[in-house]
Amino acid sequence: MNKTELVSAIAEKSGLSKADSEKALNAFTDAVTSELKNGGKVQLVGFGTFEVSERAARTGKNPQTGEPLEIAACKAPKFKAGKALKDALN
Repeated sequence: MNKTELVSAIAEKSGLSKADSEKALNAFTDAVTSELKNGGKVQLVGFGTFEVSERAARTGKNPQTGEPLEIAACKAPKFKAGKALKDALN
């Protein structure tokens, strides 16, 4: 499912127009992104938790040449599914 299909599904289930659904989706993604940038986390009970994971610097390998290279430390977004979501899938 891509963003356009998600906007259509939200519009259909909520009764909002597609334009309003897209605004709501954009507001949600902006709010989550902003909170993660500030080092926080977003918990949606029953759905899951968005948080930031710290990745340490490490040595990798160039797959073409086999030469070692340094991979810098970085922050990565992480999503952990909640119990209700897991139960719905099983």
